[in-house]
Amino acid sequence: MAKISTIGILTSGGDAPGMNAAIRAVTRAAIFNGWKVKGIYRGYEGLINNEIKDFTSESVSNTIQRGGTVLKTARSDDFMTVEGRQKAYDNMKANNIDALIVIGGNGSLAGAQVFAQEHDVPCIGLPGTIDNDLYGTDSTIGYDTALNTIVECVDKIRDTATSHDRIFFVEVMGRDAGFLAQNSAIAAGAEAAIIPEDQTDVDQLGQFISRGFRKSKNSSIVIVSESKKDGGAMYYANRVRNEYPQYDVRVTILGHLQRGGKPSAVDRILASRLGVAAIEALNEGQRNVMIGISNDRIVYVPFSKAIKIDKPIDKELINVLNVLSI
Repeated sequence: MAKISTIGILTSGGDAPGMNAAIRAVTRAAIFNGWKVKGIYRGYEGLINNEIKDFTSESVSNTIQRGGTVLKTARSDDFMTVEGRQKAYDNMKANNIDALIVIGGNGSLAGAQVFAQEHDVPCIGLPGTIDNDLYGTDSTIGYDTALNTIVECVDKIRDTATSHDRIFFVEVMGRDAGFLAQNSAIAAGAEAAIIPEDQTDVDQLGQFISRGFRKSKNSSIVIVSESKKDGGAMYYANRVRNEYPQYDVRVTILGHLQRGGKPSAVDRILASRLGVAAIEALNEGQRNVMIGISNDRIVYVPFSKAIKIDKPIDKELINVLNVLSI
């Protein structure tokens, strides 16, 4: 592999708390190694449009505590085309960028994989997504902060649910994964979690209703993972209205507030470790891998595994919630 002297860094897809900490870590670790750094704004779209600037240590000062991404992010339909990726590569070469570090989720790393294959570009991925759905890493950048945001919101919803003897269906993000829903349900003391990995049918919903409204309880919280397939929280709330009309039901969709806010200490530390490890990986000649963490150790996960293998949820978590929600 050709010697690296300049790296490019971009954030792509949905923003996640801790992305700035990762940008900071990559930038400073690269400079520590004697490399130049180019910040690419607005993800792959910015690479296509040549929105590229020199980054120094000062460029990332006072950013570790900030949510969002200072590099901005955008979806790029053009990058999904051969012509778009060729233009991105041409701009990369024109800026003397030898390797690319991509911070993002499943789609972002899939884009990096295709780009690396077509143009023989060393690409390293950092798992930046609140969904925690990338295979090979115990946690993703932004997940812990989003989880804490959800729990804080549910704690407040519990107050009004208890005051009015209501069932609240609270919809959280997660795309096709239920990590946010399942763990926030446990942490917030919810009565149930409806997740893609453990779809609730009519009988299970009935069990929840009977369990949640025992004499010891006068309210219930159900955390629902967003779902295009069945309509998420609204779908289950409507079912309860139709099948159990005696209960007062409300829906809260937390939406994009889950992505915002200052990153937690856990996310700042994770992002910092992964950012430094990304530069170390390039120094070792690694390419086309995602930097993950497993059992508190840095691991290299091939893109092909990180984006194609479904990350399993620990079924014991489902049992824990069932036991504690009586």
